[in-house]
Amino acid sequence: MNLNNFFEKDSYPSNASRGILAGFIGGLAGSAIKSTVERFLQVRKIDEKSAQIKVMDQLAVKFTGTPIKIENEAIVEQMVNIPLGATVGAVYGYGKRDRQETNILDGVILGGTTWASTHETSLPLMGLDRSPEKIPLKTQLHELAAHVIFGVTTEVVRGFVDEKLRKREEEN
Repeated sequence: MNLNNFFEKDSYPSNASRGILAGFIGGLAGSAIKSTVERFLQVRKIDEKSAQIKVMDQLAVKFTGTPIKIENEAIVEQMVNIPLGATVGAVYGYGKRDRQETNILDGVILGGTTWASTHETSLPLMGLDRSPEKIPLKTQLHELAAHVIFGVTTEVVRGFVDEKLRKREEEN
């Protein structure tokens, strides 16, 4: 399959494929930037394990009998964050497949809703994070800021990639 067939002009598969790919790349970039930002913002207590590490520790114990070594936690966390962010970006890109314009507010909404649906609800419900009322406001705001940066980066990169893919289609 060549790219010309993959991105047939003015077709539903073309828009969907382009949207998913652009969003996926945007999500990768957003995840990388979010991870970098989290190194500077305190998003949890220093000795507190992230939800990703808690899940991966459980899997490691189940399969190997031992938890993840402390020196490997940072890379394991990114092995969860990056694919998860790319997947969120791909779904987001699919949702924006017919909208060519880049809208920063959409990125802010993406980041805010991702934060609310994880750190404020599902992670505490699954026992992977503390209840929001037990987390200091400053820490919550840092986590929200990191997620908003993820969303905005995802939107900006998605828009850029989408534009480049559209131009490529027009040239062919």
